[in-house]
Amino acid sequence: MTSKTKKCLIALFTSAGLLAAVSIFYVKTHPLVFNESFWGHAHCIVGGGLSLDSYAAEHSGHFPFSTNGYGDALVLVNDSWDESLTGPGYDAWVFERARRTGENAPESEFGRVYVQGLSKTNDPDIALLFDKLPTPGGDHCHFLHRLFAPLGREIWTVGGVHRFIRENDWPAFSRKQVELLVAAGLPKEQAEMYYSEKAKK
Repeated sequence: MTSKTKKCLIALFTSAGLLAAVSIFYVKTHPLVFNESFWGHAHCIVGGGLSLDSYAAEHSGHFPFSTNGYGDALVLVNDSWDESLTGPGYDAWVFERARRTGENAPESEFGRVYVQGLSKTNDPDIALLFDKLPTPGGDHCHFLHRLFAPLGREIWTVGGVHRFIRENDWPAFSRKQVELLVAAGLPKEQAEMYYSEKAKK
């Protein structure tokens, strides 16, 4: 092997090592991009919304409700869409534990907010289920598209519509939703509480 070849190989391996280090650093510092939704519909909100619709169809148009909070209400939707009722950055183990032990399912362990006390007779534009955490393109945006997608949250409405709300539009959307919930009969404090929930760190 000539000296020139050795230098080329050293430069090649050094460049590859630097590229790998930069790539690892980028992945580690961008968890919203490189989460479980990077590869597919890990938390397909459409599946979660359809499961809520099915529940309502079997309960005279009423969506699930629990006096222990919306986490326990979502546990009542006992079908194969558990992961869709959670959101990006969260998993479905809370469902398994609650159903196995009968323990409470804390709302803090859900990545989607579920608005209780509604039925199919309410305004179809009300967001029934929505992400706590904004992510690039939402759960329906995958692979390299996530590198360039805007931050936003997915929602499912009472009327059975899936939407993606960009994060810069979220404050105005939230205010309008609070107004719709108050008009539907929910106390303003409760409506505002849904939209003030924070995602886990």
